[in-house]
Amino acid sequence: MISTVLGWVWVGSGVLLILSVLLHSPKGDGMGGLAASGGSMFTSARSAEQTLNRITWTLLAIFLGLAVILSAGWLS
Repeated sequence: MISTVLGWVWVGSGVLLILSVLLHSPKGDGMGGLAASGGSMFTSARSAEQTLNRITWTLLAIFLGLAVILSAGWLS
């Protein structure tokens, strides 16, 4: 049962990781500029980029950690 729950968490973290990578802007606004119309919860674009970087790295660590745990078969 725990491996099933962790499997779903792994899939969810993968989807969120894909979305967070797509929100990054290489040079211009990118897709992140779509949500920046009007008020912003960040004080600057640099703050928003740093927050997005932290979220992306955290999701990557969760995704890779669960991939190792689930593929090693330590839970069965």
